[in-house]
Amino acid sequence: MNCTRLSTLAVALLAGAMFSGCSQPQSTTIEAPAAAPPALQPANADALHFRIGTLDAYALKDGDIEIANDGKTFAVGQSIADVNALLAAAGQPTDVLHLSLQPLLVRSGERVLLFDTGSADASFARAGRLPDSLRAAGVEPAQVTDIFISHRHQDHVGGLLTADGALAFGNATVHLSAPEWESLRNDAQAATLAAAIAPKVVAFQPGAAIVPGVVNAVAVDGHTPGHSAYEIVSGDERLLYLGDTAHHHVISVQRPEWTVQFDQDAPLAQASRRALLQRAADERLRVYAVHFPYPGLGRVEARDDGFAWVPEH
Repeated sequence: MNCTRLSTLAVALLAGAMFSGCSQPQSTTIEAPAAAPPALQPANADALHFRIGTLDAYALKDGDIEIANDGKTFAVGQSIADVNALLAAAGQPTDVLHLSLQPLLVRSGERVLLFDTGSADASFARAGRLPDSLRAAGVEPAQVTDIFISHRHQDHVGGLLTADGALAFGNATVHLSAPEWESLRNDAQAATLAAAIAPKVVAFQPGAAIVPGVVNAVAVDGHTPGHSAYEIVSGDERLLYLGDTAHHHVISVQRPEWTVQFDQDAPLAQASRRALLQRAADERLRVYAVHFPYPGLGRVEARDDGFAWVPEH
């Protein structure tokens, strides 16, 4: 999402970036049903425990964002009637689009991995709950060893610093792609953040294996210069962390080619979104969507010429 453009929205969305209706589509045939994942276990309302193979993981609630469904942010250029029909068919409100914010925590041996850091006190969101959610999962900020940033937008990097500008995770290495780091460093408005985290940053080439056998970056082009999804691996099990590949669980998934205001290169982002959703459906990947309804765990299924989000619970 793009902070400078968000400020112009009626909902005061500040982050720099964050889809008509069809008759009931039919699912494509799946050869064998996916094994049911282990039951989710809440640590409290904002820290929900699950497993990725042998790894312990937590969905950490940071907050929520509401965006007016006015065609200025999502489904840009589409008929309001078509957008409303799509939302209504899915049982969603048509006046406001609700986005959740839930960074992901994963324990891997002695390493404590955090994927994105939420919005902190950004004015466009009701957020800032990550520190308490983290502690509810039994982790103090000083125990986090690695942070994986999908991209530089405020709702993903906001929690890197405390209110007084200090590092919120003083012992953590900050991983982000080299193009994304270059973009961040070259932005005068992000100078304070870039200077603070610079000693902690280890930039990687898009698509790199960052923690071999555990965390692989997945380049998803178009949203920002170096936007990355992440694949977390444990044995034969994988979890795909989407980052901002998809924002809304209905619009982004069912209409991946609809334009999003905050995609820097909209046509490229649309192609990348469809490609990753197709891969998730074809490979029956378990998906973690940071902006979908909490806790953001589920799968993508192919439906006619689009897709559908199927939450785990």
